[in-house]
Order: sequence, then structure tokens, then C-alpha cells
Amino acid sequence: MASTPQELKQQVGAGLLSFPVTDFSPDLSFDRKGYEARLEWLNGYGAAALFAAGGTGEFFSLTPGEYPSIIETAVSVCRGRTPIIAGVGYGTRLAVEMAVVAEKAGADGLLVLPQYLITAEQEGLFRHVKAICDAVKIGVIVYNRDNCLFAAETVARLADACPNLVGYKDGAGDIERMVRVRRRLGDRLVYVGGLPTAEIYAEAYDAMGVTTYSSAVFNFIPETAVAFYAALRGGDGATVGRLLTEFFLPYIAIRDEAKGYAVSIVKAGARFVGHGAGPVRPPLLDLNDDQMTRLGALIKSLG
Repeated sequence: MASTPQELKQQVGAGLLSFPVTDFSPDLSFDRKGYEARLEWLNGYGAAALFAAGGTGEFFSLTPGEYPSIIETAVSVCRGRTPIIAGVGYGTRLAVEMAVVAEKAGADGLLVLPQYLITAEQEGLFRHVKAICDAVKIGVIVYNRDNCLFAAETVARLADACPNLVGYKDGAGDIERMVRVRRRLGDRLVYVGGLPTAEIYAEAYDAMGVTTYSSAVFNFIPETAVAFYAALRGGDGATVGRLLTEFFLPYIAIRDEAKGYAVSIVKAGARFVGHGAGPVRPPLLDLNDDQMTRLGALIKSLG
């Protein structure tokens, strides 16, 4: 179990990562017992770390009152087995408050999700992340995506100023930016692939020295997610290619049929395999019956 930022860095870089969906009851309230059961199930598949209240965990829909309970639940179930990295975000003041709550709850680290709505200058992003890092002693990973895009120089400044900044997760897919960050920072950080359905990009990112990624499908086909990761790291191109062709490409074709389905399709998959997490919260939409049927057939094809 990671206990220091540097130990967390080593743990994150050692294997596959995932971000469990958050369980909701039919009335859309947080289902703590369901979430406990989900984490207990996923714990058996050897993820290097799990992100609680992350993007696929519908972080954007959680209330301030629910957030501490979700982090506390994840820590209580996974303590001593799997490090828990808590999502934090929105404006700086709120992100700092969430960071302190997560650390108090026992989280091993933080993932800084994009700030709410606005696009900021690099100096603003620097001050935002530094405030979060300064508020806690646990390790921090920044998430480069959407309206929160870090220049290599900014990441280097943050690494110099914040000893507990240990990781850079990329969800933008800007290869030039990724290469610049990787070449500038070297082994000072751990690098995580964070694009939707990260397996599609895993070979390209692995070639750039990004040795791990967060897998959404781990939520419902953990055996396949682990097998794909092992094939990637073991140089088994035949298995990687087969799974991309037979599962991942048809899967993202369904995912891309509606906005927000990157989250919805994961909950749908969990429901299909008997580990349902309830509905997604608005403004997201659940898959329709036809899409569920096609997704189910795709999952069945894996055996």
C-alpha cells in the first residue's frame, strides 16, 4: 500500500489502473452498499490503483455532501490492498477543500480534474495546482484534458515547486505535447494514458514511455482488461490486435452514438455482467434497448 507520494508514484506505474463507476439507487441517491460490493469485486483483479469519484465515477454529478462518503467507502474497502486516488476539481477553493477531505478520509493520492468551465492561462493553472498540492501531503496527479492543458514548462515548474506532484495523466491526445512533457520531465513523474477507451491508444502511448493507463472496461470485463494490458506490456501484438478488432473498435462505435456515452456505456456493461450500478445521473443518458442488445452481444463474444 502506498503511503508516501513517491511510493504512490511507483505503485501507479506498476500496473493497470481503473476508475470504478459510482453506484446510484433508482432514485439517483448514492448506493453505498452497491459501491462497497463493486469495489470488493474489482479488488480481486489486481489493479495497481483505483480512482474514486473520477470522471467515469460521475464526479461532475456528485454533491459536496456525497463526496466524503464515496471516498471513505472506497478507502475502507480497499485499505491495505489497492491504493485509492480521489478526484478533485472545480475552482481552486473547492478543489482544495475536497483535497483536504480526501486526505482526511485516507486517500493515497489525488487526481486533479479540469477546473469548471473556464480556460485559464498557464500561470493560473500553475497557481491552481500548486494550491492543491500545498494543501496536502499525499501524492498528486494532474489530468491534462479539455480546458486544462499544461505546457511542458508549467509541469516542470510544478514539479520543482511541489514535491508531492508525482504524475501526469493525458486525456488530450496531443502527441507533440505529450512528447514535450515526457522529454522535459523524464522519470520525475509517472505518466498515465487517460483518453476515453484508453486501450485504443495504448500501443502508441507505450512507445512514448507511458507504461500504464486507466481502463474503463475494467468495470465490467476485468479479465479482458487485464489480459489486454499483459499482452501490451509483454509484446504480444497478436492478442492486442485481435482484441482491438473484435471488441474495442466495435465497442467505441456504440460509445460514439451519443454524447456522454463514454460513461453510460460502462454502466451498461456492468449491468449486463450482473454488477449493475444503477442509472447515470442527468444530464447523461443511459443506453437504449437496441444499444444494450448490441453491447451484450459484444461482451458475450469474449466468452
